Amino acid sequence: MRVASFKVMGTDGKQADVSVIPLPGDAGGDFSNVNRWRGQVSLPPVSEDELKKLAQSVELAGQPADLYEQDGKNPAGEPTRILAVIQRRDGMAWFFKMTGDSQLVADEKSNFVEFLKSIQFTAGEPVNSSPPSSSPFAGGSLPAGHPDISAVPSGAAPDIAPTAGRPKWNVPGGWKEVPGGQFLAAKFLVTGDGGGQAAVNVSSSAGNGGGVAANVNRWRKQLGLGELSGDELAKMVRPITTTSGQATLVEMSGTDARSGQPASLVGAIVLQPGQAWFYKLMGDAPTVGAQKEAFTAFVREAQY
Repeated sequence: MRVASFKVMGTDGKQADVSVIPLPGDAGGDFSNVNRWRGQVSLPPVSEDELKKLAQSVELAGQPADLYEQDGKNPAGEPTRILAVIQRRDGMAWFFKMTGDSQLVADEKSNFVEFLKSIQFTAGEPVNSSPPSSSPFAGGSLPAGHPDISAVPSGAAPDIAPTAGRPKWNVPGGWKEVPGGQFLAAKFLVTGDGGGQAAVNVSSSAGNGGGVAANVNRWRKQLGLGELSGDELAKMVRPITTTSGQATLVEMSGTDARSGQPASLVGAIVLQPGQAWFYKLMGDAPTVGAQKEAFTAFVREAQY
């Protein structure tokens, strides 16, 4: 899901990662994302009022933005710092994030802020069919609406993130594959009895993709449902066995936030080394119910 990726190398072998990721809509809002990042460095969640105090004013692509800095420890107990900015424009949320060794990220903060200032967006048009040699995209054209990332922070070596290959699937009969767009690895349309419809979306993200809780709550919002946490969330999900180990399955029903129509959703999260895969079946309740078994088998049998 990244459109750009940089690796920052310290003199003592310490590293940091810089990512640029666009997501449609508001992508859950600053509050949920900041608390998700805090969880990644073993910090407790903050309240809405506390969030305002954490925001640091920076400039991104000529517009003001808020930078959130979280300093704690990763799951391995190593000092880790996160610098992150979210900017929303033209129906998209753009995430600019640096994560890595706490001291290295602190040392590179000024470079990260200058990098944010260097970004330029050209709405609706490819930025440059021949990016400058300093650009990490040199030698290829950029997608429409892509920011022009031609500045490389001091000490950072441009490194394009590799595109992960799709898993091998046994696609159920009656599923019609259609173009999935920029953010999906695959998309299938399903027509049920009586003309009902549902869609299967498959996407992936680096690491754990934000974790089970954040993604289940993201799906709940798509059905007009409130967020859950703790015991309530644990009751909703169940483990399933796949060809590559355990996965998490969740089911829910509500109202499609886009169409205003009743809808059901079955989602699965499959964690692989360094990558999370997300499967979502969503549509009218009868069609989703009829396809639930085929969808679950599709997830179980995927080979990575």
